[in-house]
Amino acid sequence: MSISNEALQKLVQEIETQAIQSQQQISLVRSQIASKQREIRILELTSKEVGDLPSNTNIYEGVGKMFVFSPTSEVNKRLKTETTDLKSDVENLGKKLQYLETTHKNSREHIDQIFSGGRA
Repeated sequence: MSISNEALQKLVQEIETQAIQSQQQISLVRSQIASKQREIRILELTSKEVGDLPSNTNIYEGVGKMFVFSPTSEVNKRLKTETTDLKSDVENLGKKLQYLETTHKNSREHIDQIFSGGRA
C-alpha cells in the first residue's frame, strides 16, 4: 500500500499539530497542578494555625474591603471543604495529564513509524 507524498505530508502535519497541542496542554496542566498543590499547602497550614488557637478566639475573615467575624468551627469546616475540593481537582488534572502524555507519546510514535516506514 502506497500513499502519495502529498497525503503523507498532510498526515504528518496533522500528527505534528496534535503533538504540539498535547505538549502545550501538558505544560498548562502541570502548572495548574503545581498551583493547586500550593493552595492546598496554604490551606493546610492555615487550618493547622487555626486549630492551634484557643476555642474562644475571635476569627475575622476578609470579605472585600471589610472583615467579618467567623466562628472557628465554620472556618475549619470551610478550610477542609476547600482542601478536599482542591485535592479532587488535582486528582482529575493528574488523569488529564496522563491522557495528554499518552496522546503526545502516540503522536511521536506515529511520526516515527511514518518516517521509518517510508525509508524501508
